[in-house]
Amino acid sequence: MSETPEPAGRLDHHVEGHVGYVTFNNPSKFNAVNYDMWCALPVAMQALVNHPQVRLIVLQGAGEKAFVSGADISQFNTHRNGDASTHYNEATQAGYASVLDCPKPTLAKIRGICMGGGLGLALNCDVRMASSDGKFRMPAGRLGLGYAYDGVKRFTEVVGTANTADLFFSARIFGADEALRIGLLKQVAPVETFDEVVNAYVQMVCENAPMTLAAAKRSLLELRKNPEERDLATVKAMVDACFTSEDYKEGRKAFAEKRTPQFKGQ
Repeated sequence: MSETPEPAGRLDHHVEGHVGYVTFNNPSKFNAVNYDMWCALPVAMQALVNHPQVRLIVLQGAGEKAFVSGADISQFNTHRNGDASTHYNEATQAGYASVLDCPKPTLAKIRGICMGGGLGLALNCDVRMASSDGKFRMPAGRLGLGYAYDGVKRFTEVVGTANTADLFFSARIFGADEALRIGLLKQVAPVETFDEVVNAYVQMVCENAPMTLAAAKRSLLELRKNPEERDLATVKAMVDACFTSEDYKEGRKAFAEKRTPQFKGQ
């Protein structure tokens, strides 16, 4: 009698209200990302970017043990060796870029293990929140992998040059409290209340004006570019559009009436 093959990991996405969720679903391997999942990530992100109701995109891992433990090492011999490595690297870079360059705000909801490619994905989000059992590591030095310049640059943008050097040189495991201290995380919450804390933050963001969020996010994207490459005209147009929007009128009215504004993104 043949054994039932282990199910392959998959990438899921869905929408709840104004929130889009991307879920790395490979719990038997601590949500390690395989080649097909990397390929599916830009598609999922674009679908949520195109969804008119989505104001914030949350990246998360299935289950309670991991956000993303990294790339699926079992595929290294077949997908990260010889000519095949070119296609694999292109897929991973496209996946990372779909998160880093996303025009809508992004949040990494980190429970448990967040290492390697998972840590890279988390750093490509705008905001990172973790449960107190979070475990982090950049293990490239233990695997003999070369880490791309853009990836190292992103680490320095988030945690600074000295901390980036430490994390890459030591390849050590560190906890959520240290991740918070070095600026990798916005907040750490107890495991028991983590979902509640994240949901409260998500709700707070989604209550804000979508056009304002979009303009702020566009400014953040332009800031990462070289000065001569920045499209400040588009940023200015987006900011100006906020002041002529119905949402701006609603915001002022709600403030005067001491109530929560009901923004429509127009």
